Order: sequence, then C-alpha cells, then structure tokens
Amino acid sequence: MAASDRCVPRGDRLRYFNPAWNVSATSIVTRVRALLCLLLTVPPLAAAAPAPSHYLFVWAMEARHPDASTTAMMSPDLAARRRTLGLGKDFLAVFDIRTGRSFGKLVAMLPVGRAAMAHHTNYAEPGNDVLYANDWIGNRTYVFDLRDPRHPRLLRKFGSVGTYRYPHSFVTLANGDTLATFQYSGGFNRAPGGLVEFDPQGRVLRTASAAVPGHPDIRPYSLAVAEKLDRVVTGSADMMGAQVSHVAQVWRLSDLKLLKTMRIPPPPHWFIDPAADASEPRVLGDGRTVVVPTFNCGLFLVRNLASRNPTLQHVYDFGYRTCEVPVVVGDFLVETMQSGHAIVSLDLRDPEHPHEVSRILLPPNEYPHWLALEPGGDRLVITGYGALATRIRFATIDRRTGTLKLERSTIDFTRAWPDGWQGSAIPHGAVFSNQ
Repeated sequence: MAASDRCVPRGDRLRYFNPAWNVSATSIVTRVRALLCLLLTVPPLAAAAPAPSHYLFVWAMEARHPDASTTAMMSPDLAARRRTLGLGKDFLAVFDIRTGRSFGKLVAMLPVGRAAMAHHTNYAEPGNDVLYANDWIGNRTYVFDLRDPRHPRLLRKFGSVGTYRYPHSFVTLANGDTLATFQYSGGFNRAPGGLVEFDPQGRVLRTASAAVPGHPDIRPYSLAVAEKLDRVVTGSADMMGAQVSHVAQVWRLSDLKLLKTMRIPPPPHWFIDPAADASEPRVLGDGRTVVVPTFNCGLFLVRNLASRNPTLQHVYDFGYRTCEVPVVVGDFLVETMQSGHAIVSLDLRDPEHPHEVSRILLPPNEYPHWLALEPGGDRLVITGYGALATRIRFATIDRRTGTLKLERSTIDFTRAWPDGWQGSAIPHGAVFSNQ
C-alpha cells in the first residue's frame, strides 16, 4: 500500500471525550495519522541534497601572450619564460557561480607574487577551508584561508623544504594535516623528490624520500590517500618530460615509510607505451580501492593495497595518448582526454572491468587538463590549453548513471582586472566552494 493510501483519515469507531482536553479521541487519532503521513512522505532533512556551491576559486596568472608554445611554457629559464608569455602576477580569483544573472561575476582577486607557472591546488576545497596553490616553475607555494570566500586571505608561502623542491600536488588529511608531493631533491631535476607532511599551521611534521636504487627516474607527481588502509599511492612523472618513469609507489600514511615501488606492467602489443608516467592516482568511493592512470592513457588497478606486496594490473585503455586530471564521482571515474578534446566517464563498480558510459567532445581547439567536482553537486569545472588557456568551461554529471553534459556557460579570463592588469590571464587549478 502506498504511503499516501495509508495516510487517508478514516472514520473512527472509538470515541472518547475528556472535558479537560476538549478534544475527541477521533481528533487525536486523525492528527497522529496526519503526522505519520508527513513523516512517511517528506524526506528527512539529513538526507537533503547539499546546496550548490556559491563560489569558484581559481588559481591563475596574468599573461599577455597566453598562446605561446608549449615548449616556452615548460622552460625552466624563468626570465625567458616570463618574457615569452608576458607574465604578471599569480593570483587567486573568486567567482560567483550561482545560477542567474550573477553567474561569472568576479567577487575577489588576490594577487600574491610574480608569476612563473601557476599550477596545481588541492583537488577540492579542504574541510578546513585552507587551500594550497603552487607556482611550479617558480618553486613557490601559497596557502590561502577561504573561510570567508568573498575575502580570501594569504596565510603563508614557502619554497623548498630542506632538500625537497618543486611541490606538485596536495591532499588534506582527516586530521587537518596536508600531504604534498615534491618532484625533486637537491636541485632542479637532479634526483627523486618525496613526500612532505605539514600540520594545520604549516609546520613540517615529517618528510620521506621517494628515491629507490635502480630507479633514477622517479619523480613524485600526484597522490591518493586511503586513510582506511593507512596507505598513500603516488604516481611518478616528470613535469618537464625530461625522462620517463614506469613505476608507482605505496607508502604507509602513519609514518610515511615507503613500502613498495611497483613496476607498471606493460600491456602486450602496444605501439605507444600506456604504462609510462603514472600521473594522478585516485581512491574510489569505497575508500579502499585505488586506480592509477598514466599520461599515456592507460588505467591500472592497485591489487592488495593493504598487503606487503601490492601490485598493479592493467584494466583499461582510454584510446587516446595524452590523458590528464581525473575525478571520482561516486561509482564513476571521469578523465580528461587532452589529445582527444574529450572528457569520458567510466563505470568502476567492477574495478577490474571498467566500461565507458558517457563522453563529451570539446571544440577541436580546446585541450582539457584540469577537472574538479562540486562537493555534493553535479557540476564539473574544466581548465586546459589552446582556447581553454584563457577560459573556464563547465559540465554536469548524473551521479546515478555517469552521463556527462557540456554546459554552455563559460568564464572568460580576458578582462580588466581589479589590480590594474588589462588583458588575459591563464587559469589552472580551480575548485568549487564548500558553501
């Protein structure tokens, strides 16, 4: 019987009257039934969907010549790079992204330092509202307080940590600490870097080297943290493309002990190596399963992650040859296919047998790189190269089916900026606000 059928008031045969109440038993029963009806038909407040994000935080840099070649963009020569791109400052921008006339309005801009390469931030706004953002080639990281999203504050900045240099990716842990990958140690591209853990005040708690004998090409890139298993998985890929790596690494989270350097198994009969350069490991929705994509568009599953001998299994090939930042959305992994001008969602309910469920194609002059998910919502934000070098796109995903849809709305980064900069800027890391 439907809830609405059970809630229809019926005539009561039992009646009782108390003058002190001045109400009949029939009326009481009817009211109780009405209350039960309300409880049955109205979802509890705790189950209500989170409100959409009001703001988008974007880490970007001012650039008069954003169309400069990729070679120029990756040059470690800071003076030549700044001259070629016509760089100004790194800055954090805050945009209103509520549906309606205010969408895309710039509500705050916080310039912080001379730009070299505004790059990655946290992949989502941390629960403590403290965001890390790096200028990679400049070897400079900025830490922002986002508790008042319309008025972001710079908390601190840092460069190298001991021998470790050029941090790349950041994950905030459940206790408020932040774990970061550092690409190098001892200088620019001289030796493998490692992991550094910061407490909420920015103090260094511990460091750990990724160096392993026989593997000189290890370069920690991004990381996935499976706190349920006390494990961290890091990819290995050089930002400069100076060497190729064929490993991913497993660490114990509690003390950052390196447990295993896993060779990525090369799938047979491949002309282009999909096992090269593990990029962005991700923890799936169960909090225990980790997959490792590569920049050459292979996808590998970490087997027996909690054991002493974890291994990698090839489970999927995306069909392109340059893949970038992914995001996990419930049962789905959404991956940017830069060389295919596409974004693809995979059903990973059976991680050993992923299958594509949806794909969106961007215009042929847009090369997607960064992807981030609205917390609890269905929106995705996209940044990249080509025509995306100065523009942000949005898409949506159906969390039940994995179906992707490209939105018409965009945010243009060529404008008059509040600090006096006239012209273009290049966005990179972008995350939705928690409120």
